[in-house]
Amino acid sequence: MNPMRFSGQTILVLGLGKSGLAAARLLSSQGASVIAADNRPLADLPAVNNSVQNSEIFLVPESEVNLSGLSRLVVSPGVPLDRPLLAEARRRGIPILGEVELAFEFLRGPIIAITGSNGKTTTTALVGHILQQAGIDCQVGGNIGLPVTAMIDSSRFTRWNVLELSSFQLETVDRFHAQIAAVLNVTPNHLDRHGAFDAYAAAKGRIFRNQRSADWAVLNAANPTSAAYAPSSPASIARFCGESASLHDGTIQVFGQTLMPLSDIPLPGAHNQQNVMAAALISSLAGVSHSAIASAVSSFRGVPHRLEFIRELRGVRFYNDSKATSVDATLKALEALPGPLWVILGGLGKGASYSPLLPQLRAKAKAALLIGAAAAGIAHDLEGHLPLELSLTLDNALASAFRQAQPGDSILLAPACASFDQFLSFEHRGDTFRQLVENL
Repeated sequence: MNPMRFSGQTILVLGLGKSGLAAARLLSSQGASVIAADNRPLADLPAVNNSVQNSEIFLVPESEVNLSGLSRLVVSPGVPLDRPLLAEARRRGIPILGEVELAFEFLRGPIIAITGSNGKTTTTALVGHILQQAGIDCQVGGNIGLPVTAMIDSSRFTRWNVLELSSFQLETVDRFHAQIAAVLNVTPNHLDRHGAFDAYAAAKGRIFRNQRSADWAVLNAANPTSAAYAPSSPASIARFCGESASLHDGTIQVFGQTLMPLSDIPLPGAHNQQNVMAAALISSLAGVSHSAIASAVSSFRGVPHRLEFIRELRGVRFYNDSKATSVDATLKALEALPGPLWVILGGLGKGASYSPLLPQLRAKAKAALLIGAAAAGIAHDLEGHLPLELSLTLDNALASAFRQAQPGDSILLAPACASFDQFLSFEHRGDTFRQLVENL
């Protein structure tokens, strides 16, 4: 990389989460004068302190940003694109790009990009695991682990970059190009940010932007919105739950050949069978043999916060699915586990109805324990259909559920909501739950 790529330029980074901070550090290393803006005070941004102290970035409150003299503006994924500051930047003709688009200018090596409303973290981690187990050089990041801008130094022209990408990241891509791009599924999510399902689906579809005829687009034939992207890409189309990968007589078939029996998949639930199909298809397209894929899938133990089994105590099993931040993700968790269940729901709502949970809750749940800002809204949608407890906090909910649970029951954290009302992230929420369970 040219260490002076942005020499003499003044660039604003809006939003100093993990991705924004990584982008700011990249820009500074490339010779830019970096102004960083965030609504939060420095005391609430401990990871930013070193960069401020080392003069890598100059931190200002968002309300005090001066757009004069800016060469460009980099927006973090967590910042909505309808912010007045961004509207003014557009009016002035200041180029706006996202962290993924910035990283793409420097990232070496082919790209596997994976998105979806549900399953993208598990599938991305599984693809990385399969490639690594097969001896194929790769690194994994994006919306999982390292921000894309933090993957640049370790990127190589012969190393696959396996990226999980969210709708927030994808809505700002422009020249970004993935050799293999996958949309696992699209169901209502983040409507508080995107406003309408069509806008959310359009953001997901940008993953196919700039694909070429030699590339691959991987779609879910069983999900109408995913399947409908086929005309959006000039790439070759591979469909799971379709002709390229499918279930047949208790096995997974990939390109017409038996890959492995379903009984060898260590992850619970029908949704994870789809995740394995998608990961197997992607890995096959990246050059991994069927035998190597099957062996790697069998040794995969999942990722934290995704239907993570924590422990069994007095015959009660505890599961952490803090990553279930949407109603559809929670529904998949409920479908994957047998009852009886004590289900902890709540957090920061996203504008979706919780009524789709009712059939599974009525069939399997002894009670739903409600926490966080969305508790009243969840109660409104579920009231009269099953016992509800207004626990408000995670520790109260866990204590109440464990006090009432009988041997054979399971306690499941699957909130159907974001975490930001009471926690820093879904990881923070899940880690807190795990610690509370371990302390019982």
